[in-house]
Amino acid sequence: MTDDEITTLRATRESTRVAPAHARSWLLLSALRRDDFDAAQLSRADQLVLDCEDAVDDSRKDEARRGVLDWFAGGGRAWVRVNERGSDAWGDDMRALRDAEGLCGVMLAKTESPDQVVDTVQRLGGDVPVIPLVESALGIEEAVGIASAPGAFRLAFGSGDYRRDTGAANEPLAMAYPRSRLVVASRIGGLSGPIDGPTVGSSHPLLREQSGDAVALGMTGRICLDLEQPAVVNEVLSPAPADVAWALDFLAEFEAAGSVIRDGSDKPRLARARLIEERSKLYHVNPS
Repeated sequence: MTDDEITTLRATRESTRVAPAHARSWLLLSALRRDDFDAAQLSRADQLVLDCEDAVDDSRKDEARRGVLDWFAGGGRAWVRVNERGSDAWGDDMRALRDAEGLCGVMLAKTESPDQVVDTVQRLGGDVPVIPLVESALGIEEAVGIASAPGAFRLAFGSGDYRRDTGAANEPLAMAYPRSRLVVASRIGGLSGPIDGPTVGSSHPLLREQSGDAVALGMTGRICLDLEQPAVVNEVLSPAPADVAWALDFLAEFEAAGSVIRDGSDKPRLARARLIEERSKLYHVNPS
């Protein structure tokens, strides 16, 4: 494929991409996989995150950053997962990425305090959005402060590292508390719903099941680990056509009745219907 063809495809994809505040699928790709950047940007993923942290050995961090910056210079656009605040690699990330054309924002690894978010925002010039990746017991307990930090854009859950830190099992009940903490913190901080951690492996039924668990708790995004996962995640995290049909019918009936609250159940149903209608427009879901 020629450079001009790639440029045209990028422009087309960017024009239809779901905005980060509402993005469902966040494709996480090692920053060393330079040959896969274009395919990832053109994939079904709502947003792309190039990983300069866990996916890159310390001896190759500089190589990873150079690859990302070279790709940005050629017209690529993505988020970058940067190393944790306090590490030498974090400082190198900040110097490399400040004013980088093509940088959509950063995902800050192992966030445990609001100050870490603020420091990152300031070092990047003050206007680059930061997604705090919460991956520990301390981070979960500090989630409200992190979500309220200036520059925090949306919370994300590092579920694998959280399990390693706490010894929790990878089961819905064990994951309900940290997920709920992030959902509540996001609401208090005025952020969009949080981004859930990934499903490891290629089992689509398991991916669908775990994504459904996240949705039930109020999460609205998921990290993806390969090019096939975004399609499944996008489907599960979008309103079902039947729900869209119910919402539109309810709103039509409510308006036909003069938009008057009839009993105590109307307000919560009205809020749910309006949310479903809004999300159906964002994700182009038609009623069944």
